[in-house]
Amino acid sequence: MKKKVFLAAAVLLASAILLMALKKPDDPDKNKTAGERQETAVKAQPLSGGAEAKEGEKAPDFALTNLSGQTVKLSDFKGKTVILNFWASWCPPCKAEMPDMQKFYEKNQDVEILAVNLTNAETNENAPLNFVKKNGLTFQILYDLNGSVSSRYKAFTIPTSYIIDFKGIITHKIIGPMDEKTMAELTADIE
Repeated sequence: MKKKVFLAAAVLLASAILLMALKKPDDPDKNKTAGERQETAVKAQPLSGGAEAKEGEKAPDFALTNLSGQTVKLSDFKGKTVILNFWASWCPPCKAEMPDMQKFYEKNQDVEILAVNLTNAETNENAPLNFVKKNGLTFQILYDLNGSVSSRYKAFTIPTSYIIDFKGIITHKIIGPMDEKTMAELTADIE
């Protein structure tokens, strides 16, 4: 019981910190040229209509930049099961979840993990990459620089994850951290 209460408190604290970070007046792009800011905004734009992400419906497509600077679209993974995870490096439940996510990924190469970093809520621009290196993460890490994708997916509490089937349909939305067993259970029934 104490563990559940602690976990709930940690999730609420992370959410409060995220909301404060999203409202901060500092512009992380202030040192970029107008062209660079425009390019960033284009790369982080949802690609399909204005639909929200809901269980039982098609997952809204988007394009984000990965650690290598390449543009990655959700639709690139049609035909595969996807765990779409929203996280930040300072979030305690996210930190707890990532080692299990890495273990799951190593054992289940048929499931793609797209871990979307809430980059606009990070404490500094190097935090996501430092976190990835420290934890030896090998799945796709994507930067949501302006928060548009996390907003569209209603990832207001982190971590928030979506399980997306091979047809691009959202089968589950999970708010809070998952362990390896939960990931296996949620993806096992998807053919």
